[in-house]
Amino acid sequence: MVEMICKELALRKTYLPPNSAIKTIYFGGGTPSLLDPLHLEKILNQIYTCYDVQLEEMTLEGNPDDLNLEKLSMYKTMGVDRLSIGIQSFDPEVLKFYNRAHNATESLNAIKIAQKAGFEKLSIDLIYGYPALTHQIWQKDLEIAFDQDPGHISSYSLTVEPKTVLGNWTKKGKFKEASEEFAAAQFEILMTEMELHGYIQYEISNFARPGQFAVHNTNYWKGIPYLGIGPSAHSFDGSGRGANVSNNALYMKALSSGSIPMEVDEESISDVINAYILTSLRTIWGTDLDHIQTLSGIDLIQEKKTLFDQLVTEKMLEKKNTKLILTNKGKLLADSIAAALFID
Repeated sequence: MVEMICKELALRKTYLPPNSAIKTIYFGGGTPSLLDPLHLEKILNQIYTCYDVQLEEMTLEGNPDDLNLEKLSMYKTMGVDRLSIGIQSFDPEVLKFYNRAHNATESLNAIKIAQKAGFEKLSIDLIYGYPALTHQIWQKDLEIAFDQDPGHISSYSLTVEPKTVLGNWTKKGKFKEASEEFAAAQFEILMTEMELHGYIQYEISNFARPGQFAVHNTNYWKGIPYLGIGPSAHSFDGSGRGANVSNNALYMKALSSGSIPMEVDEESISDVINAYILTSLRTIWGTDLDHIQTLSGIDLIQEKKTLFDQLVTEKMLEKKNTKLILTNKGKLLADSIAAALFID
């Protein structure tokens, strides 16, 4: 797999716009911390060989049970300067329910050794919306997280997807997910507590202390082109998107024969704009109306005037100069508001 990833890197070195420098590298989309550091080094060497790298940030995702001081020190030496740890919860019963391999003690140890290894940019993931009688578990998770003060916290609502264990349990009546009202209340607790502890909500699911924003993710949300390498990786060249085949065997078979295993989505200008609205509206920077007008000639406010006036009146949306920005109330309905603003 590492050999094929290196081969794909070589084959796709002209994908990004001309004279594009690689400013961020992100190892994610699974459990890259399972990789032997030497394999990671091989991939990095290939990136530096094939691309103009002017690095501002390199992130690696890891599970608490995979991390130790020796491995983290090696990652640090290779240039990884940001670590994202999949904690999910500090509650033993919740972790057991999520079928996580780690326990709360391993989570706390992973954070400590990451700080000891010198990772000043550290992020942890938490999940809210676990069904319970009260919000006590969620409030305790947040309390423990703030005690560690990682600098960056990403938090997502528990979602039940079909064709998963949780999806099958729900279908058979073995599991009942939390109500929308319960999950919304926990999201509001999240926003309140983050603000009280000095964390800025710079994207709906991402909170950070000043200077700790993820550069890579920020670029993605702002619509900057990126190249995705590996099975099921997605890419965006500024005008069109593509997705690699997700099957490992088919991915490696294609590259062995010199083919790039990517399906390209032909996008209209409205597709590009709608994708931009969906991601940008979730951020602290908001949706730039001038950017949309430059791309399409469309004045979004005039195009959606009735809806816009309604959202402003209901205090869901604000217009600041040329930007549309969600209020805290609007953040509860972010995706549906974005969808309503989509152009045809």
